[in-house]
Amino acid sequence: MKFLEIGTDKDHVHFLIQSVPTYHVTKLVTMLKSLTAREVFKRCPHVKKKLWGGEFWSDGYYASTVGRHGNENTIGDYVKKQAAKYQKLYEDRQLSLF
Repeated sequence: MKFLEIGTDKDHVHFLIQSVPTYHVTKLVTMLKSLTAREVFKRCPHVKKKLWGGEFWSDGYYASTVGRHGNENTIGDYVKKQAAKYQKLYEDRQLSLF
């Protein structure tokens, strides 16, 4: 899994992720939520105490896929424009899952 863009708004996050087609979208979302929550709680342990039920992410999500012929640049621009001020939130490298 490789993050191409991450955009934030007041109450949600948009990710543009590149992955191999053998992973189901549900598995990618589950891994993404698990890894990011674990990292936030490791870096900021006080956050967990302030959350309802100690959960970082809500249960729901929306996912869409872009195939070989989709326009990745258009979607990347959309993600960047989610907040009034865009800030790159990740390093441009592959995320290690295991």
